[in-house]
Amino acid sequence: MRNLVLMISLAVLMSACGGDSDVAKLKSKLESIEKDIQEKTIEAAELEEKIAKMDPEFAKKTEQSVLIKSATIAKSDFKHKIQVQGEVASRKNITMGAETMGRVMQINVTPGDMVKRNQLLVKMDASTTENSIKELKTALDLASTIYKKQKNLWEQEIGTEVQYLEAKNRKETLERQLATAQSQLNMAYLKAPFNGRINDVNVNMGEMVQPGMPVLSMVSQEEMYLKAAVSEEYINDFSQGDSVEVYLPSIKKSFSTVVSSVSYVINPANRTFQLEVKVNEFLENLKPNQFARLTLVDYENENAIVVPSEVVQQDNVGDFIYLVKTKDNQKKAEKVRIERGKTFNGKTEILKGIEAGDVIISQGYREAVNGIAVRLAK
Repeated sequence: MRNLVLMISLAVLMSACGGDSDVAKLKSKLESIEKDIQEKTIEAAELEEKIAKMDPEFAKKTEQSVLIKSATIAKSDFKHKIQVQGEVASRKNITMGAETMGRVMQINVTPGDMVKRNQLLVKMDASTTENSIKELKTALDLASTIYKKQKNLWEQEIGTEVQYLEAKNRKETLERQLATAQSQLNMAYLKAPFNGRINDVNVNMGEMVQPGMPVLSMVSQEEMYLKAAVSEEYINDFSQGDSVEVYLPSIKKSFSTVVSSVSYVINPANRTFQLEVKVNEFLENLKPNQFARLTLVDYENENAIVVPSEVVQQDNVGDFIYLVKTKDNQKKAEKVRIERGKTFNGKTEILKGIEAGDVIISQGYREAVNGIAVRLAK
């Protein structure tokens, strides 16, 4: 009815434009037509309402409705995850420094070499210490012989106790001096403390080194792990044994592991705490400081009411969802206020407002209004 009146009005206006060029008359004609349209629209609405009361079939034809799809809500497991940047680290990534002053006399390794525990890596000049050891060994041999003879005499009650004690003291003093010299000699020999790979050599043959000066660095893949700095906002959300998904962009590999430790000290510089993760795969491809992406579950609800995030709408009051309710044998949209929880991966947890078994409008919710009739799409 409304469309018919509008078409007639437009036709009258167009005909008037063709025969009369007076703008004032056209405006007056337009106002008259608009007023007539308003009156006819009101009259048509009143007639539709009267006819609908007298003829139910006519009411069904004229009643407004929207086409929708629905979904029944059921409780499910909901997980919220966060991603943090981490890096590969090793507990056996060390820089070995000189323990004594000396000249580098021998370098047995180059960067990239695999070495075994106790293997000699670098030797420094220790000729003075070596000569001292030889002298001490000669003196110790003599002192040991004298001690044994003096001990035998003392056991036979020959000689004095002072002679016996002096011989014993001389022998023990030389033994300690020899042990000290041997320790000094060992400091001139840099040996591998564990099985690993040489990363860098910082000295050259014939170079003088001082105590503490870096000589070489080495690393082992035996005790690799991942570490990440996590915002203090999550300090109580993770614990040892929590599952972690790891992605290594440089080698395009992923694997699952667990949290091995959580620091309980906040770094005041960036307000983060350190989280460590076990590494159990792709060890041969890992290197210290290699980038990694960690995905961790910071929240989980095994009996959550979860809906697609897109169906949650907002107005000036707050969040709401449209449910499908049957009233007077007809399905209608019902606007329900809800309290939302966390959102992740296109899913939103609903804390209040709906429950398991409710039917939500999953498609067509944009066209719905509270109380409007709905038709379910096949």
